[in-house]
Amino acid sequence: MPGIFPENFRVVKADCSKNYAVAPEAVSEAISVDLSSGLIPFFICATVGTTSSSAVDPLPELGNIAQGHDMWFHIDAAYAGSACMCPEYRHHLDGVEKADSFNMNAHKWFLTNFDCSLLWVKDRSYLVEALSTNPEFLKNKASQANSVVDFKDWQIPLGRRFRSLKLWMVLRLYGVENLQSYIRKHIQLAEHFEQLVLSDSRFEVVTPRLFSLVCFRLLPPTSEYEGGRQLNYDLMDAANSSGKIFISHTVLAGKFVLRFAVGAPLTEEQHVDAAWKLLQDEATKLSGSA
Repeated sequence: MPGIFPENFRVVKADCSKNYAVAPEAVSEAISVDLSSGLIPFFICATVGTTSSSAVDPLPELGNIAQGHDMWFHIDAAYAGSACMCPEYRHHLDGVEKADSFNMNAHKWFLTNFDCSLLWVKDRSYLVEALSTNPEFLKNKASQANSVVDFKDWQIPLGRRFRSLKLWMVLRLYGVENLQSYIRKHIQLAEHFEQLVLSDSRFEVVTPRLFSLVCFRLLPPTSEYEGGRQLNYDLMDAANSSGKIFISHTVLAGKFVLRFAVGAPLTEEQHVDAAWKLLQDEATKLSGSA
C-alpha cells in the first residue's frame, strides 16, 4: 500500500538488549541521513510482536519521531496485538494513539481461521483517494450520496469475502473472558517451556520471552559460541523429522536460533513436556552428553 520501492527502504539497527526491537536513535539517524541527501522520509512501521523474537518496538518514541517529521506512523501488531486484550499486556500498546494506521491478524492468535486481518486508519480519506474506482457500472444512489461505506475503495481487489462473519462468530461463541483465558494459557505454557530450557545447562534462552514464543538454542562448544548453526540446524531437523513436533528457526545477531511457538488451540502442558523431552533426547544424540 505505501508504494515504497525496495531500494528506498532503510534497515535500521535493532536493540539487542530489548529482544531486537527497533532503536529510536537509529531511526532518527537514518532520517537525518536521508534529509541531508535531499530525500523525504514519510513512513515508519513499528511492530508489536516481531516474527523472529516477538519484540515490541518503542511506540511512544517512534510515534514522536514520526510526528516530528510529519511521517505516516503504522503499527503492525499482526501477532501480539491479540494479547493486548488482556489488561496485563495492554501496556505494550502505550503510544498507539500516535498511530495513523494499525493492523492485527485475527487468524494468528484470535481463534479465527485463515484469513482474517483487521486494519484501522485514523483518516480513511487517504485510502479512499488512493484506491477508489468508480466506473459507470458501479455507480449507485447510496454510494453517490456517501450513505454507505464502499470497502472496494479500501483495498486493491474490487470484491471482498465476508471475513467479518467468522470473527463475529468467534466473539459471540467465546466472549472476551474466554479469549483472554486462551491467550493467557498459551503464554503460561510458553513460560513453562522457557523454564525447562533454563533448567538444562546445555541450552540457552536467547531472548527474554514476552508472549508465547521462546527463542532458544543448544549451546555449541565454547570455541564456537557465536556459531552453532549446524548443531542447531541438525537439532531442528531431527525434531521435525520425528513427525511429533514442528519448530522453526531465525537468525539473531548471527546466531542460529530455534523458535518454540505455542499457538495451537489443543496444546496442553503434556504436549510441551513431550516436545522438550524429544529435544533433549535429540540433543543428547547430537552432542553425546546427557
